[in-house]
Amino acid sequence: MKNTTQTKYPIVLVHGFNGFDKIMGFPYFFNIDNSLKKNGAIVFTPALSAAHSTEMRGEQLIAEINKILKETKTNKVNLIGHSQGALTCRYVAAVSPELVASVTSVNGVNFGSEIADIALGVLNAKVIGDVATKIMDCFTKFFSLLSNKALLPQDYYQAIYSLSTEGTAKFNEKYPQGLPKEWGGEGNELESNGVYYYSWSGIIKSDACDNEGLNRMDPSHIILATLSQFFTKEKHQNDGLVGRFSSHLGKVIKSDYQMDHLDSINQIANLHPKDPNPVDLYIEHAKRLKEKGL
Repeated sequence: MKNTTQTKYPIVLVHGFNGFDKIMGFPYFFNIDNSLKKNGAIVFTPALSAAHSTEMRGEQLIAEINKILKETKTNKVNLIGHSQGALTCRYVAAVSPELVASVTSVNGVNFGSEIADIALGVLNAKVIGDVATKIMDCFTKFFSLLSNKALLPQDYYQAIYSLSTEGTAKFNEKYPQGLPKEWGGEGNELESNGVYYYSWSGIIKSDACDNEGLNRMDPSHIILATLSQFFTKEKHQNDGLVGRFSSHLGKVIKSDYQMDHLDSINQIANLHPKDPNPVDLYIEHAKRLKEKGL
């Protein structure tokens, strides 16, 4: 059992919007990196800007990957990105495919977020938008002070635009690798750039019973369940921030797991529905990558 997740290339877990590597020792990917390591994987969780454009975060990730390759004496990495982290990984694979063996999107914003569209509308409003942007920039900068890389640049507006339908559409025109040709379909598992692409995600199943679905002990779930009601295109088919089909990339492992946006990273602190256990999904995927020789 010890070497079941020992992939050929290191695994790099990439946080999303408003994310971090660790805040005062508390990890973004809760108990995920440790579980992978216990089963043989080499895992890194770099800190990127919590709020910025995908391209800015992508350039930061390239710099981190180069450090990882030097440390591990390998020539590629397996990237697993959550939320905006999926876009960040896609950027790196598109501009520097020689560094990447695989990209995996977990609840990734690959076709934009309807919630980001609403937020962008607020930020674009006169006066209110300027005030809101300044407040959120201050909040993000303060929050980042608690992470392991406190001085990274932050830009709340650029982050929200990158996550919007408009922003991701422009991004996808430049970097289409792994995207499905049809809405709700699958993309190529192996792309022409030599990179493998995968995705999985979940939805909020409001008709599920408490101990398996709503998990009312988790305050974040109540917030996400409320936000899920604002969706129109993917109503009843979203995780509170991202629509099910908006998350599809490459080979789709499954996109309707019973989990909200934060359940997919085992937050908050292991509060999630009984099935699936999000940690198991990462372990199973590491085994999948290992079997592919990645």
